[in-house]
Amino acid sequence: MPGPACYIDDRVFTPSTRRAARQPPELPALGGHFPRAQLTFLLQLAYSGELAATRAYLGHRWSLQEATERAELGKIIRDEVRHRHCLLDQLAELGSRPVPFRERKMERVGRAISTFCQVGGWFFPMYGAARLEAQNIREYEAAARLALAARFHHFIDPLLDMAEVEWDHELYFRTKASSHPFWRFVPKWPVPPGRERIRTSFEEYERARDRPVQLVRAPWLVR
Repeated sequence: MPGPACYIDDRVFTPSTRRAARQPPELPALGGHFPRAQLTFLLQLAYSGELAATRAYLGHRWSLQEATERAELGKIIRDEVRHRHCLLDQLAELGSRPVPFRERKMERVGRAISTFCQVGGWFFPMYGAARLEAQNIREYEAAARLALAARFHHFIDPLLDMAEVEWDHELYFRTKASSHPFWRFVPKWPVPPGRERIRTSFEEYERARDRPVQLVRAPWLVR
């Protein structure tokens, strides 16, 4: 079965209805309800997170003075919108929808960050974006593993593709931020492994005899 189409559509900004019920962790680890519920929950989190990122990057782009950087942010924004469309299609196939409350909350978060970008200078928006993109890499890698456990195998390549794109975004923002003198004074995060490790680590997980199913926990900001 082919994976969901990935293209830009205005409807990805439209909040939808309900959150899927979460299942208890004692359900079967493979092919049961638990992996599917965790996958659904994680995709809902990612979908709303992409809304906040897109809104924030629109303000970030507006604040930049260099035309080259504005063009680069424009490409990143298009990537995030495309991801949101892919996630919406995947949620529909899972029989679920985005969570309206979380959509509204992340809309407000994105707009607040957008406003900050316009008054917060050049460095801190670049630094904050890099840190968040590092988390997004792990989020999509975890989603690909959950798709394997839930036997939605045609989700795997699109999710790994999105992880790779987020890797590119993290590198872009981290390279920008680390060129600024303030970089030496701020907390750092572990540099993500090489881009190729996204695929190879998934293949290692796929070949492993023991494939634990991850329990998804929502960050406090999006609960």
